[in-house]
Amino acid sequence: MRIISAKKSFGYIFSFYGVIDVLAILPTYLSLVIAGSQYFLVIRILRLLRVFRILKLTHMIRQATILRRALIASRGKIAVFLFAVLTLIVIIGAVMYVIEGPENGFTSIPFSMYWAIVTMTTVGYGDISPQTTIGQIFASIVMIMGYAIIAVPTGIVSVEIADVTKKSSAQVCPNCFKEGHDLDAKYCKYCGSSINE
Repeated sequence: MRIISAKKSFGYIFSFYGVIDVLAILPTYLSLVIAGSQYFLVIRILRLLRVFRILKLTHMIRQATILRRALIASRGKIAVFLFAVLTLIVIIGAVMYVIEGPENGFTSIPFSMYWAIVTMTTVGYGDISPQTTIGQIFASIVMIMGYAIIAVPTGIVSVEIADVTKKSSAQVCPNCFKEGHDLDAKYCKYCGSSINE
């Protein structure tokens, strides 16, 4: 019914809300055909995204677009960062396996890598912990390193968000094509012509 009632039916199908509608309705019909797919009905919660339109919060979609652009712009830096973190996890796991050994609960290098991930992300389940003094000192260094590692992607994305925001908020004069006007500027500070014609 929404497709029929939309002004541009084809445009609505591939719009943000059109995709949300398909994802919300599809599990219902899948459950009729495929046994066990009724658990996908949870996806219907995506319909709550319509609250943005009802409560006139569509201006927040612009903020989501800025965040998406920032994440796309920083994907290369984050990929390099994640590769470095994975390398560190392998090294730290191997070192901890050598320090503690199977007699202290570190039964294999992959299990020691699991400990390294839990420790570096500051989750700390406590299911395995170093027993020797050298292992505890090394674990303390890994914990402190974990705080620094958590801060890096936050900084990368924050810089990109600031850059994307600056680029998207710069008003351009339609007469002289100069940038750098305030967001609430009505006239160009260079040539005096109206910015928002």
